[in-house]
Amino acid sequence: MILPSKHLMLRRSLLGVGATILANLQHPSTVSNIWHKVSKEYESTSTPLGFDWFTLSLSFLFAIGSIKHDKGLIRLRGVK
Repeated sequence: MILPSKHLMLRRSLLGVGATILANLQHPSTVSNIWHKVSKEYESTSTPLGFDWFTLSLSFLFAIGSIKHDKGLIRLRGVK
């Protein structure tokens, strides 16, 4: 689930979705704005990204200290 495996491609793992989120987080953004950007990248795939998997990836990134929540915006940790 977190890491890719024999039956789970990197792009569908929480790590892969988290990488896509981080790539789309150049500036502090709201959750809905990040969702809009990231879900567009998955529209062309055979299995679109669900909001539940997106929020799990956000939780994973928060748990490992990659992002923070500040005044309603999601930011990369260490970036002001």
